Amino acid sequence: MLSRTADHLFWMNRYTERAENTARLLDVNYQTSLLPQSEAVALSGWQGLLSISELMFSYKEKHGEINAKKVMDFMVKDESNPSSILSCLTAARENARAVRGALTTEVWETLNQTWLEVKRKVKAGEFEDDPAQFFDWVKFRSHLSRGVTVGTMLMDEALYFMRLGTFLERADNTARLVDVKFHAVESDFYGTANLKKDQEYDFYHWSAILRSVSGFEVYRKVYRDVIKPERVAELLILRPDMPRSLHSSLNEVVSNLKMVANDQSTETQRRAGKLRAELEYGRIDEILATGLHAYLTQFLDRVNDLGAHISRDFLIPTPV
Repeated sequence: MLSRTADHLFWMNRYTERAENTARLLDVNYQTSLLPQSEAVALSGWQGLLSISELMFSYKEKHGEINAKKVMDFMVKDESNPSSILSCLTAARENARAVRGALTTEVWETLNQTWLEVKRKVKAGEFEDDPAQFFDWVKFRSHLSRGVTVGTMLMDEALYFMRLGTFLERADNTARLVDVKFHAVESDFYGTANLKKDQEYDFYHWSAILRSVSGFEVYRKVYRDVIKPERVAELLILRPDMPRSLHSSLNEVVSNLKMVANDQSTETQRRAGKLRAELEYGRIDEILATGLHAYLTQFLDRVNDLGAHISRDFLIPTPV
């Protein structure tokens, strides 16, 4: 496959996944901002959101003071922000248009219709009228895109590069979410605060994190217990059966890399395999003992390095 074609397919799915993850994060932050809480706690939530996406500098440069409405506008419909939902869905559509011949009619029409609809919704003010419904729509369109892709695309290199983009992006976003959200907790890390209000805050905080990755029901099924931070971390990092966990995402990255392997990708496969092996045989108590932030920071560096190696081996290398 031509590297240019592979590049468009890879980034088409990365942008679609990024739009979905942004919608998930905004939705959870919006829902939790409606709970009784101090202004400082609410503000820290929006600051955390900008930190997760590495958008703090560009936001402050444009808007200065942080407030909920400006952050949501910036991350949903600001076309000058390349990571906004509108920008991501536009970029996904443009990449799809560039390789229209490599896609089935259903995949192209799904992405094109999503782009047309999001422009209409933003223009009509539907996002402002009901943010939660808008975020649900973005998530649904991403699910639809993924389902149509798996259901209609030939199982060849085109599909493997698309899935490679999806799961590399997912690993990156989940790691960012866990890192920033664990840092946001001011009460005791393990949720053993004595005050009832702290315990209630812990519950809403951790359940919000789980809901942002569709993991609330999964947690209940797996652990059958109260929500504990160390178990939330274990579920989102080490569980291979949790679809949005780091382990599950790396399983997909490794298997799809294997399907597109060429003569120069041996080192890339080794790095991906090593990272996956560490997740497969890791233990959450060891990770917490050495420091969750340090672990996730290193993980993000290695995922970014993996992305650079994939670009070098298969795609059109872009300056980082």
